Amino acid sequence: MTSDKKKKKKIEIRAKKEFTYRGYTLDELKKMTLDEFMMIAPSRIRRTIRRGLAPEHIKLLKHLRKGKDRVKTHARDMPIIPEMVGKVIVIHAGKDWRDVYIQPEMLGHYLGEFAMTRKEVKHSGPGVGATRSSKFLPLK
Repeated sequence: MTSDKKKKKKIEIRAKKEFTYRGYTLDELKKMTLDEFMMIAPSRIRRTIRRGLAPEHIKLLKHLRKGKDRVKTHARDMPIIPEMVGKVIVIHAGKDWRDVYIQPEMLGHYLGEFAMTRKEVKHSGPGVGATRSSKFLPLK
């Protein structure tokens, strides 16, 4: 085999596989109604949709349907549905706001799962009143 054929074969192998969610492509998912999507969603999401979306969730969907690509919300318990894919939703994380780009892999999760509320703890030196043993800081 020549090197050109080998390169083409490797490129074919690396070709990205089309996204599917429980056997449905993204185009098929976007054409579904909320009730149809509910039937293939995980049980917790199915229960949330069956009980009816909260007024804040409906308000968020209205803003997204108007064509806004960037919407701010406090609704961390909003399930991610197919019509949200490709939008940027700014989610409140307690103190600040986090931009979350909705990707197809996020379907069937909640918005709050992608805006972490806790930061990594970074300690500085020991404070006033610290014991002798805790004043030791290892060299990095």
